[in-house]
Order: sequence, then structure tokens, then C-alpha cells
Amino acid sequence: HERARLAGVAVDAVFDSVSVTTTFRERLAAAGVIFCSFSEAAREHSDLVRQYLGTVVPYRDNYFAALNSAMFTDGSFVYIPKGVRCPMELSTYFRINQAKTGQFERTLIIAEEGSHVSYLEGCTAPQRDENQLHAAVVELVALKDATIKYSTVQNWYPGDEDGRGGIYNFVTKRGDCRGANSKISWTQVEAGSAITWKYPSCILRGDNSVGEFYSVAVTNNLQQADTGTKMIHIGRNTRSTIVSKGIAAGRSQSAYRGLVKVLPTAEGARNFTQCDSLLMGSRSAAHTYPYMEIRNPGAIVEHEATTSKIGDDQLFYCRQRGLSQEDAVNLIVNGFCKQVFRELPMEFAVEAQNLLNVSLEGAVG
Repeated sequence: HERARLAGVAVDAVFDSVSVTTTFRERLAAAGVIFCSFSEAAREHSDLVRQYLGTVVPYRDNYFAALNSAMFTDGSFVYIPKGVRCPMELSTYFRINQAKTGQFERTLIIAEEGSHVSYLEGCTAPQRDENQLHAAVVELVALKDATIKYSTVQNWYPGDEDGRGGIYNFVTKRGDCRGANSKISWTQVEAGSAITWKYPSCILRGDNSVGEFYSVAVTNNLQQADTGTKMIHIGRNTRSTIVSKGIAAGRSQSAYRGLVKVLPTAEGARNFTQCDSLLMGSRSAAHTYPYMEIRNPGAIVEHEATTSKIGDDQLFYCRQRGLSQEDAVNLIVNGFCKQVFRELPMEFAVEAQNLLNVSLEGAVG
């Protein structure tokens, strides 16, 4: 079933910061699409790399962006030419194999005028007692009328129940809607890593450009997840949507940290933000830190947030319908995350649901 689902997906596999293989290259090349490792792009398409690399996330942006810029050796490169709708999903699989090491890959996606691409990202790492570092940088550039959909299912090793081992996941992801009517959509399911700091963001530079952020962050045992987004409204009539779902179990900590910034030039800007937290057990915690910086009086900005627990009455009702305790929890959690899961491509949606179920095993009862 797994092979059948992925039969129409082009994959770039990156092990320990080195790209080892890229599939379906000939079929993509026939459509004018470039999908290759970053090292190959630097050799074969150096003009594009020079033009766009570091223009969305400069090396001075933050400590980990500077570290990545100094250390990275490989990653994935995507170029979609003008007016082309990519004929298949593009995907990169990241894996950290070596012990006591870090992964510093770079991803650059360029969507020319009127183009469309959907990109999937998955990641895993073996169980080790030592911590490892993942410090990636992702840059997206969407020109006029272009659309980029970027989906992530993150399953780095989270460490054991006593907090030993696990990946430190400190990544910088940012998209730049440079052209009018462009759109960038981030969808992520964060289930792994010991500590996650991750804020995929959009710079809405072009008039009528759209930014979207859909996120599920699941933490258990002693995990910490600090995730969110930044939506920077610069162009006229720009729109952004933020839907964040946090699930905290065990002794874990889950936080949403987001910024909505509307500049004076952003006439008619509109934002909707929804942050929902679900607590499982009595020792977990969820936090929400929304920042609103509105410098245009005509902007419409909406924010709502909820915090809830799985109630005994909900579990009792499900148990009376013949469900086990575990199935009842999975049913409630998947319903809680439905708004985000439906934004995932089909290849990832089923995997994400199964991943959540595994991550929360034994969290209640």
C-alpha cells in the first residue's frame, strides 16, 4: 500500500546532509521542472542559486541560520518554470543516521509566474541516547500568480520517557510572496524531536497575495514544542490564515508563538488566527503567545484561542459505543486535528493520523 501511494511522487532522499538519490527526474525535466540536490544545482544551475539563495533567509537572520549557512553541504532544489503546474508531488525524505552529529540541509523552491507546486517533507532518525541537532533552512519564492504548498510530517526521535536522547529541531522556514496574487501554504504535523523551535512564515509582499499556516504539534513525555508562524502583510489586500492545534500529554510542554504584522502599505489586509490546545493528563501544559502589530487602521485581524481537556464524559460516551479507551482517545484527537489534516496531501494525511495515534499511546488511562 505504501509503495502504491508513493508511485506518483518524486522523492529526493537526504541522509546526514547528503542527497543520495532523486527519482522521476526525466519526467519532471520534460515539463521543464528542475528537482535535484542542492550540490548539483550549485554546479548545473548556478545562476538561479546565486539569484535566490539567501534572499528570503539571509545568513544574518538568526544564530541557526548563520550556522546553517556556514555548514550546509546539500539539500533540495526546486525550480518551476513560468506557467507550469508540476505534474506530480515532490518530496524530500531526511534521515539522520550517524550518532553525535548534526544535519544542516538547505531547501530552495522557486515558483515562476503562474506556476504551481506541492512539496512534501518527511523526516526520521534512529533511537540514540545522545542528542542530535537538526538546523535546516527553507526558502520559498512565489512570483506573480504562483502557488507553493509545503507540507511536513516530522517524526524525529523524541527521546525516551525520561528525556534521554532525541533530536533538537531548530529550523528556519520562510516564504516570500513576491508577485501579485501569489500564494504560499504551510501545513505541518510535528510529532517527534525532544525540542522543537519552528516558525514557518510568509512575507506577503505582492498585492492580493495569500499566506496560510496549518499546524498540529503533538508532545508526550518530556518533549517541548515551541511552534508558530509570522505573517508579514506588506502588499494591498493581502490575506493570511493561521490554524494551530497543540496536543500536550505526559509531562510535555506545547506552545504557539505567532506574529501578525500589518504595515501601513497593506491597505485592506485581513488575518484570521485560531489557536486550540488539548491537554491530556494533569502534568502537561499548553501556552499561547500571540503578537499583533497593526499599523494600518483599515486592517481586519481576528484571533481566537481555546484550551480544553479530554473529558471523562467524552470517553464514557465512546466506551458505551464499544470503543476501547485507546480508540476513543484516537477518535477524539483525530477529530480535534481534522481542520489541519484535510489540508495535507492524501499521501501524508493517513500517515499523519497513524503517527498521532502512536505518539499518544498510553497518554490517557
